[in-house]
Amino acid sequence: MNDQPILQAKNISHKFDYELFNNVNLSLNEKESIAIIGKSGSGKSTLLNIISSLLKPDDGEVIFENQNIYTIKNKKLLNIRREDFGIIFQAHYLFRGFTANENLQIAQFLSNEKVDEELLKSLDINHVLHQGIGELSGGQQQRLSIARVLTKKPKIIFADEPTGNLDKDTAHDVMNTLFEYIKSNNAGLVLVTHEEDIAFKCDKVYKLVDLELQEIK
Repeated sequence: MNDQPILQAKNISHKFDYELFNNVNLSLNEKESIAIIGKSGSGKSTLLNIISSLLKPDDGEVIFENQNIYTIKNKKLLNIRREDFGIIFQAHYLFRGFTANENLQIAQFLSNEKVDEELLKSLDINHVLHQGIGELSGGQQQRLSIARVLTKKPKIIFADEPTGNLDKDTAHDVMNTLFEYIKSNNAGLVLVTHEEDIAFKCDKVYKLVDLELQEIK
C-alpha cells in the first residue's frame, strides 16, 4: 500500500455567477472511500467535476501521480481519464443503439480488460445483457454504467449520485460492490450523494457548507 495519497485537491476555489467554494482541500488514499454531501446548489457536483479532471478550477491544484492534472498536456490528461479515472455520471451515457452486453464490450475493447462475470452478478445485471438500453429500467441502466466503469479497472472512481435511481436494498448492494472493488484493487472512491446513510458508509464524509468543505467523519 502506498503511503502517499493517490489524489490531492489543494486550495480549490471556484465560482460561476456566485462563489461556490473557497480554499477546499481534500486527500484520498488507496483503499479509501470519501463522500461529499451538502444542500442542492452547494457545489458538490462541480467539485467532483474539478477533482475528476472535467472542469478547471479558478484557483488551486489537483495532484495525481505527483502532477497537477491541469498543467499537463492534453493527450496525457486524456490517457489519465481513459486509464486511471472512472467516472460514474448521473446521466448514464450508455450507447442506446446497442445492447447492454455490447456496451460492456466497448468498455472491454477500450481498456483491454475482461468483463468480470462475478461483478455482473453482484450488480444483478447478468440476466439482462441481451436487452437493448431502452428496455432496461433506470436502475438497471445505472448498474450497467457502474459495471462499465469498473470493467476498465480505474485507480480512482468518481461517482455522482451512484445510487440515485436505486431502491434502498439495491443501493446498499451497489455500495458494497464499490467498496469491495477499491479494497481489492488498491483504488480510491470519491462520491457525491444526498443520501446520508450512504455517505456514512464511507471512510470519510465531507460537507460543503458556507463556501467551505468541512470534514464531519
